[in-house]
Amino acid sequence: MDAVLRSAAIYLFLLLIFRVAGKRTLTQITTFDFVLLLIISEVTQQAMIGDDFSITQAVLAIVTLVGLDISLSLWKQRSPRVERLIDSVPVLILENGQPIKERMEQLRIDESDILNAARELQGLERLDQIKYAILERSGNISVIPRPNAGG
Repeated sequence: MDAVLRSAAIYLFLLLIFRVAGKRTLTQITTFDFVLLLIISEVTQQAMIGDDFSITQAVLAIVTLVGLDISLSLWKQRSPRVERLIDSVPVLILENGQPIKERMEQLRIDESDILNAARELQGLERLDQIKYAILERSGNISVIPRPNAGG
């Protein structure tokens, strides 16, 4: 029972901490971010199973984590409010070539992030070639070019 409670607490804590950290955390992962994730996973593992490294303890922790995740996804399907709370919503961060600075600061996004997405996705070079840039729920930036953006 201890493993179930520990796993549930860790699951909820990680859900909260990654929600607070923002959408951009996992999409722009650097080498240091990757190392940090490895450290977090090691600490999390120790917190979930403690000193008991038995298969039973590991199975209980895994079943708890997967069960919570399935339950939460079912709850999100039934409640748009819960879905918004957990996954957030897409956010418009640039309109008609003009960055929406307040939102960008809140989301810790700068113009170079938008230009990077514009180059990769649409081959665009300047902000004025973009009609809309949207930070998606996944943390990716979608770019919609202006109709005459090619010239």
